[in-house]
Amino acid sequence: MIDMMKSLKRVASLKRSASINRRALNVTSPRGLSVLSPRVSRWSGVSRLFHILVVIGFVISSLIAIGCGYMFVLPSLSQAFYSYGASKTNVSLSSCNIFNGSWVLDDSYPLYNATECPFVEQGFNCLGNGRDDKDYLRWRWKPMDCVIPRLDVQSILGMLRGKRVVFVGDSMSRTQWESLICLLMTGVEDKKSVYEVNGNKITKRIRFLGVRFSSFNFTVEFFRSVFLVQPGGMPRHAPKRVKSTLKLDKLDNISSHWVNSDVLIFNTGQWWVPGKLFDTGCYFQVRNTLKLGMPISAAYRTALGTWASWVEKNINTNRTRVFFRSFEPSHWSDQTRRFCNMTQHPLSEARGRDQNVFSDTILEVAKNMTVPVTVLHITSMTALRSDAHVGNWSDSPYTPDCSHWCLPGVPDVWNEIVLSYLLTDYRLHF
Repeated sequence: MIDMMKSLKRVASLKRSASINRRALNVTSPRGLSVLSPRVSRWSGVSRLFHILVVIGFVISSLIAIGCGYMFVLPSLSQAFYSYGASKTNVSLSSCNIFNGSWVLDDSYPLYNATECPFVEQGFNCLGNGRDDKDYLRWRWKPMDCVIPRLDVQSILGMLRGKRVVFVGDSMSRTQWESLICLLMTGVEDKKSVYEVNGNKITKRIRFLGVRFSSFNFTVEFFRSVFLVQPGGMPRHAPKRVKSTLKLDKLDNISSHWVNSDVLIFNTGQWWVPGKLFDTGCYFQVRNTLKLGMPISAAYRTALGTWASWVEKNINTNRTRVFFRSFEPSHWSDQTRRFCNMTQHPLSEARGRDQNVFSDTILEVAKNMTVPVTVLHITSMTALRSDAHVGNWSDSPYTPDCSHWCLPGVPDVWNEIVLSYLLTDYRLHF
């Protein structure tokens, strides 16, 4: 009897132990909260779904916010210019060589009608002087690694309000000056509100021309200074062959008028040739010393050094953006300058005209200056445009011109580049 009771106690103890073990492990009990429980699985699935919906909502909200920001910001970015294509518009002009590229046909050119612009010299209005082909008008410069924006003239006019744009140089500079005025006039409703401040007609010899855009209170001015440095008379005791001098250590005596401008664009080069210097009896002078044996290239370098020192001393580059345009190649058939080597379309290669000692000197001098100067290195791109010279379509048809450019034409592209720099230059606060 006693043995039977001990056996029953052992069985009861085993049952309680098994029950405790089952509760501890939570493996088979339907009321336990195990990880395999259907109730837990349902709650876990709902939680995951909730998190997924939150993520999706966040992504959609972000896209909407970005889209709205894009729609809001883009017009302000494109207000000043429209771009040709979008593939490379995000590349800054300052981060690419804008002068490395090619000429491409563009039916949106020309940008103005020379006949409707009273500031184009008759000698540069090739269509008006009888040129029949119009292909030379339709070429746009396309840089290799960035895009020159198509300018919105209204925004440019607003940008220039209250400003003073000054060109200094030879007749090539005057051509660019005329081009810029014609480009800007396309955005002016009242053409009579644009006038030359002294009532002068555009001539080759006048030393100052200034056109005022009265509705926008700014001027675009041109100062004729073909050498940039000061011409002088015949020194005492000079040889008979010396009729005049070029004072390489003194800037032109009208240089004080170039100060206090907002944009200042220089050029010189076309007159630095024997025919304009030695053949006329003009020789170089430094201080009181005649430099009869000085080569033109060395004199040019000395003159640019004088110009650079003047800029560093007299120009406040916090206000004034300074440019220097490089040499513009001509396309004469030979050294006699009697015939033009013109083509119907741009050349595919420069044929050596992209190499120029004056352009190299400009780059060297500007690089060593203590103030910022932007070199408009248009030599290579312009060397390809043998189709765009005045040629026989000037106001003197029996005197061919393979140096100057038709308007509209190549100088318009120079100005597009200048205005693009101004638009992207935050230092000017335009």
